[in-house]
Amino acid sequence: MNMHLLDSHSRQARRNIVEMVAAAGSGHPGGSLSCTDILTWLYDSRIDLKRPDRDRLVLSKGHAAPALYAQLAVHDRITRDEMLTLRRLGSPLQGHPNMEDLPDVDMSTGSLGQGLSAAVGMAWADRYKGSERRIWCVCGDGELEEGQIWEAAMAAGKFSLGNLTLFVDLNGLQIAGAVSEIGGDNQYGKALQAFGWQVLEIDGHDFEQIEQAVLEAEADSRPTAILCHTVKGKGVSFMENQAGWHGKAPNAMQLQEALIQLEETGK
Repeated sequence: MNMHLLDSHSRQARRNIVEMVAAAGSGHPGGSLSCTDILTWLYDSRIDLKRPDRDRLVLSKGHAAPALYAQLAVHDRITRDEMLTLRRLGSPLQGHPNMEDLPDVDMSTGSLGQGLSAAVGMAWADRYKGSERRIWCVCGDGELEEGQIWEAAMAAGKFSLGNLTLFVDLNGLQIAGAVSEIGGDNQYGKALQAFGWQVLEIDGHDFEQIEQAVLEAEADSRPTAILCHTVKGKGVSFMENQAGWHGKAPNAMQLQEALIQLEETGK
C-alpha cells in the first residue's frame, strides 16, 4: 500500500468533486466526499480500469456519481474538460452513473436501494461462470432504509456469495437530516449477520483499516459488509457534517475556499 500515492489521489479526487459540482451548478458534494477514500483505495488497489476482466463496482448511492467520475479523471480515463461537463445535456457524465454512456461505469444506478440487487446478480453470475473477479458495492446509510436492500442481502447470504463485498458509507446524514432520527437506531450489522454476512466496522477514511477489512473479506466464504464510519463533506470544513450540503453546489467563493483547504489539509 503506497500511502503517499493514496493520499495524493484522494486529495485530487476531492478537488475534482468540488470543481465539477461547482461547474455544473448542481450535484451532491457531501456524500461524494464521504466515500472518496473508499473509492480511492479500490481504484488504486483492486479495480484496474485497463483490464477487461477486472473487478466490478456498483455505486448504489448513484447521486454520489461525482466521486466515481473523480476517480476516472485521476486515472486518466476522462479529461479535465470532460470532467467539467457534469450534468450538461449530452454529456456522458450525468447526475447518476449511466453505463450506456460511459464504458467504465459497470452499472447504471440512481434509484436508491437497487444497486445491491444488481451486485448480487453480478456476483452470482460470476460464480456460476467460474470467474475469479470480485464485485464491490457502495451504499449509503440512508439508502439502507430501502426494503430492496434487505431482500438482496438475504439472497447474498443464502447463496454464500463470498465474491461480493458491500461498503456502507455511514456518514450519518441524509437529505432530510440525521439518519438516526429518520431511520432509527443503527442495527445494520446485526441484521446482516443474521442473514449470513461477515460484518466488519472501520474508519472509512483510514486506508490501512480499509485494506485490512478488504483482506478479511477476500479470505471469507461469506459476503462481507464493511461498515465505514465517515464524515459527510469530508475535507471541506464548511461542508463537513452538514445535511444542507447533501445536494448543493458551492459558489465561486466557496469553491476557492474548498480548493485551498483541500490543497493544505488533504483529508
